[in-house]
Amino acid sequence: MSASGLHTVLCDLLGCRYPIVQTAMGWVADAKLVAASGNAGAFGFLAGATIPPGEVEREILQVKALSDRPFGINFHMFQPNADEVIEMAIRHRLRAVSYGRGPDAKMVGRLKAAGVVCMPTVGAAKHAAKAVELGADVVTVQGGEGGGHTGGTPTTLLLPQVLDSVRVPVVAAGGFFDGRGLAAALAYGAAGVAMGTRFLMSSESPVPAQTLERYVKVRDPASIRVSLAIDGLPQRMIDNALLLELEQAGPWRRTWLALGAARKWRARTGMSSAQMLATAWRAMREQDYSAAQTLMAANAPVLIQRAMVEGHPDDGVLPSGQAAAAIGAIESCEQIVAGIAAQAQVRLAELSGTGLAAAA
Repeated sequence: MSASGLHTVLCDLLGCRYPIVQTAMGWVADAKLVAASGNAGAFGFLAGATIPPGEVEREILQVKALSDRPFGINFHMFQPNADEVIEMAIRHRLRAVSYGRGPDAKMVGRLKAAGVVCMPTVGAAKHAAKAVELGADVVTVQGGEGGGHTGGTPTTLLLPQVLDSVRVPVVAAGGFFDGRGLAAALAYGAAGVAMGTRFLMSSESPVPAQTLERYVKVRDPASIRVSLAIDGLPQRMIDNALLLELEQAGPWRRTWLALGAARKWRARTGMSSAQMLATAWRAMREQDYSAAQTLMAANAPVLIQRAMVEGHPDDGVLPSGQAAAAIGAIESCEQIVAGIAAQAQVRLAELSGTGLAAAA
């Protein structure tokens, strides 16, 4: 970190003012939110994994119309339009891409050759090491406090493990929402922080007011918990009646719900039955999904859409980091980023002794 303040190597790589990343939350990280995050001094990722086929370029151009700041996009290799997202990222010279496990060294090399920063998100030290081996420029490590699909290791344990195992910049995610968290991450040795829930709870977020109200009302971190009931993978969500119903449902009920979600997802993505089967096979072979997890895979995007797009928080699921319980207010991206930066600078100055010297 430079002596001038919060400028780190991450700012140089991504072209942002502060080492703060707005993550690519499905259905949430749209053009408006990404542009607002960038204009405020952070770096935003478009949620490419939930943009329908044929609409990726339109969303990219919308961000560019709203902001002149660099931004990125995320994707999953098993989504039907992964190739489209990659092509658009290269064509429009986006600054970065984020992804989970999936891209091979050849694909990563192609992106890097085009000047695109490759910035996967991982939840374990071994996955971070593998991502770097495949060519990652930066690694985002998400601890168990984070929202959506997450691991079981807290950020305070996972972050130092990853910092010790790789020699590329590391971004800390999971449990961050204010300047104290940013200062702590930098003190650990991270190059910055990534936040989803904090930006989800912003005035530029596309999430309907009735759904945002549920996030604001949460006060107990224990009510933002991890469940396997949605798609067979650990996913952290705000507790609601639907989640309890899914957890209590028998295997036949879950199978019926999964088939219904798969039909809706196929209609949205335009995939044929053959394409869905091919995608399912690749998920089982390359991502180590079980047959049950593969069958349930469409549940998450469909149920999240119900709450986050259609505005029915009781009929869908509410992905959230535990940080939601500590936020309690909707602010603009400008207020969020400026507040975090100011508080982090104060904390770092006090830790270094310059704050005490100034006071004296």
